[in-house]
Amino acid sequence: MTETSFVEKYDIAVVGAGHAGCEAGLAAARLGLKTIVFTVSINSVALMPCNPNIGGSSKGHLVREIDALGGQMGINIDKTFIQSRMLNASKGPAVHSLRAQADKEDYSRCMRQTLENQENLTLKQAEVCQLIVEDNVVKGVKIFTGGTYYCRAVVLATGTYLRARCLCGEAITYTGPNGLMAADHLTQSLIDNGIEMFRFKTGTPARIDGRTIDFSKMQEQKGDERVVPFSFSTDPESVQKEQVSCYLTYTNEETHKIIRDNLDRSPLYTGVIEGTGPRYCPSIEDKVVRFADKDRHQLFVEPEGIHTNEMYISGMSSSLPEDVQIAMYRTVPGLENCRIVRNAYAIEYDCINPVQLKHSLEFKKISGLFAAGQFNGSSGYEEAGAQGLIAGINAAMYCKGRDYLIIDRSEGYIGVLIDDLVTKETLEPYRMMTSRAEYRLLLRQDNADLRLRKKGYEVGLISERQYEELLKKEEMIRDEIERLKTTYVGSRSKVQEFMREKESALLKSGIPLSELVCRPELDYEMIAPIDEERPDLPEDVREQVNINIKYEGYIKRQERQVAAFKKLEEKRIPEDIDYSKIRGLRLEAASKLEKFRPVSIGQASRISGVSPADISVLLVYLGR
Repeated sequence: MTETSFVEKYDIAVVGAGHAGCEAGLAAARLGLKTIVFTVSINSVALMPCNPNIGGSSKGHLVREIDALGGQMGINIDKTFIQSRMLNASKGPAVHSLRAQADKEDYSRCMRQTLENQENLTLKQAEVCQLIVEDNVVKGVKIFTGGTYYCRAVVLATGTYLRARCLCGEAITYTGPNGLMAADHLTQSLIDNGIEMFRFKTGTPARIDGRTIDFSKMQEQKGDERVVPFSFSTDPESVQKEQVSCYLTYTNEETHKIIRDNLDRSPLYTGVIEGTGPRYCPSIEDKVVRFADKDRHQLFVEPEGIHTNEMYISGMSSSLPEDVQIAMYRTVPGLENCRIVRNAYAIEYDCINPVQLKHSLEFKKISGLFAAGQFNGSSGYEEAGAQGLIAGINAAMYCKGRDYLIIDRSEGYIGVLIDDLVTKETLEPYRMMTSRAEYRLLLRQDNADLRLRKKGYEVGLISERQYEELLKKEEMIRDEIERLKTTYVGSRSKVQEFMREKESALLKSGIPLSELVCRPELDYEMIAPIDEERPDLPEDVREQVNINIKYEGYIKRQERQVAAFKKLEEKRIPEDIDYSKIRGLRLEAASKLEKFRPVSIGQASRISGVSPADISVLLVYLGR
């Protein structure tokens, strides 16, 4: 590092301008704090180095929640998508998830433009190499060229850049994703400040020249006829546009044989790769070894944008050498004559053990220092954006002396994500899934605004107008549900004819319209012909009315479960408790509780190695 006398002062410094850094920087600046966002390359702002999409199963929930709280990701993808689909539409509403193909360059350009024009925000190309910490309080950062930036809070959102190296067979390049410069100097400063580091790995597939693909051998996958926007602020009519297609194909036994014959050349199996990879997004060589009974694996061929011929081969990430990649890709139907534009590669990087963080994403041992994104051991753009938003908000709250924004497991997927990271030992890159959310019927992507918009308003990221629109929406939903419960239809001929047509049981006497909505073969939209007093309501209101009536019993049951959960969360554990002095507490439990320092009985109960019997002992001790 060069020594200079250059010094600047800010309220908040954000290290990294990926999806986490963008949300953190925008949130802090919009809350009135003078903010600087550092990036190793201006060209890496909101970069999508891997998959060209936003959303997907459970991840769509996160994007909707980011938007409900006042974040930018949903707005940005609504402006830049080239295809949109609602996944799992044939299943229940709890697992419906939006997924949109992005134009990668457009997505990055649009987000960069948003940052560059945001009041209170400065974007700076520089490598942060050192934290300034005094008496366990962060005071600023130093950059490699020598400048010092004093600030009151720092958000670390370094993504996959810390001491990054990319592997393609025997070839190793010491760069970040997409050949961008790695950040080689910050890790040591983190270690010097007592921060425990992990080494993780992820990977990405090859990009293929679309002109060399025979799409006639693949199954075309089109977007939805009626596009649903990610952002609650986006006019639904503005996103109805012509969409591009994606394609589905499969690997085969020939593909798998080439991979098996060359495992001795894969860094994954030769021990060259040190980092732990993601269990739920494995490389193709890992799939072939772990699922040897499968004779094929799905591959999705996705466009990278409308101004490029590059196609992303989703499901086929690899670190095999280039010659093996060419051979295996060309065994896939439709890719027989393909040309690779960018080789697949694995990337290793430094990240932290996230149990060092509080639920606010502030470090337990260093005040004013926050962390977000893949730096916290997670994977995915959406997980990163969600953490970045919370870290940015809480860095601002720290500066303002206000209470932190904490989302718990019963309030949002963001709460599940953060609670899992800071409570459970993350020994591999963490990926969000709907199965991780125990209250997922309540945490649907369609009601994210009803769950979290008020919190965004209280923090200061949601405007008065947006909040008033939310209150109006809540009122319309309540009024319509009440009307359906008190409006009766009888057995007159028009109604009976309708019931026969829909193959639903005929009416023997008058029943409320709400009971018809509850029938499996009917719903709110379908009963419109016999609902003569139906008001003209927006589409999103009608959707909420239908779900709330149809699933009322299940929703109430889950609300009772949440009430029990809240009781355990409200049982706080003193910060100065000495677990070694609690008689009857097993040594393993005492050790784990000492390491994690849970803030509540609820959090303590979710720590691996702490049994229900240990929780009972802890409750008795606290009761005394």
